[in-house]
Amino acid sequence: MAGAREGTRLVRALRPRQLPLRPAPACSRRFASSAAEATSKPADLADLEDTTAFTAPTPDAKTAQAFAAARSQSASETKLPGNRYQYHPPKYYRGPLHPVQMPPSSDPTARDFVPGPFSFPRLKHTYDSTIAPDLLALTYTHIPPGTVPVESQKGTLREWDESSPYHKNRPRRGPRGGGSSRLGILERKITWNNIPEIEAVTINSYAPLASDNKEYLHVARAVVQAISGAYPDVTTVKHHVIQWGVRKGDKAGAKVTLRGGAAYDFVDKLVTLVLPKIKDWPGIKATTGDDAGNLAFGMKPAWMAYFPEIEFNYDMYPAKLMPGCDIFIHTTGTSDRQGRLLMEALGFPFYGKVTH
Repeated sequence: MAGAREGTRLVRALRPRQLPLRPAPACSRRFASSAAEATSKPADLADLEDTTAFTAPTPDAKTAQAFAAARSQSASETKLPGNRYQYHPPKYYRGPLHPVQMPPSSDPTARDFVPGPFSFPRLKHTYDSTIAPDLLALTYTHIPPGTVPVESQKGTLREWDESSPYHKNRPRRGPRGGGSSRLGILERKITWNNIPEIEAVTINSYAPLASDNKEYLHVARAVVQAISGAYPDVTTVKHHVIQWGVRKGDKAGAKVTLRGGAAYDFVDKLVTLVLPKIKDWPGIKATTGDDAGNLAFGMKPAWMAYFPEIEFNYDMYPAKLMPGCDIFIHTTGTSDRQGRLLMEALGFPFYGKVTH
């Protein structure tokens, strides 16, 4: 029985060797006739190989070394030295007429290039899809064609007298009466390319007792870093205030500024999670603002526990050392009215009488 098995194995092993020729395919190759296949190749196709790259033999070591040496030599000849011919963006902006201009911040070669964004905030998506179109529709004022615009005397920009060729195509001059700080910023109308949005959010925590007890400063920095997700800077006192017991140069708290997606995430957290939990919070006072579209409001120390980062691990922060904070929301609006419109659309309530 064992001998029969060995014989069968030998027959199977020798069968491929005994039949080296394969049967011809039933269909002719490329559907060509035998006469056309027997003819020689044209002169244009003489350089083509009969075999594919899978069946072609591998190059020998001598050919591979010669190819690598020729390739490295050609690369070294065509490559320029980096210290002389490599592009370096300029360090300073020398005006729009300078022949060498700085690349935009979105260019990876720019000095102020910041990679990202790697996430899209939910509130930013809501702003782009809903809030911005609504603000544009609510503030639309129809002006019939041919209407002569009537400009107010306060803050009216003056035209050039066209007495010099340099006056052509120049923007209008500033208002009379000195600098713009005295008259305030001029309110621009909300148009399709001028819709107010959040530019930055600044969180400032003031701890006046930090000069005597450093624990107040440590807790304030820990709280600001927890609710913002960014490393805060330590603020110092600029002037002596005898009534408050502070001196110039003393460390007085922590401050951090959020921009971009981090600012929208923080505002979304305020509107959705923190402020609705405060039962006695009346809202933002309607008279707040700096006449430039930037609004601010404060958070009491007892309200800081409603932030999810602090509420999750509240025992880590001493209750007696817990500071409050001031939140400044910087917008691209040019007046407090535009700033309030944006904040109301985002979900912030206002109270009190609006004076301007």
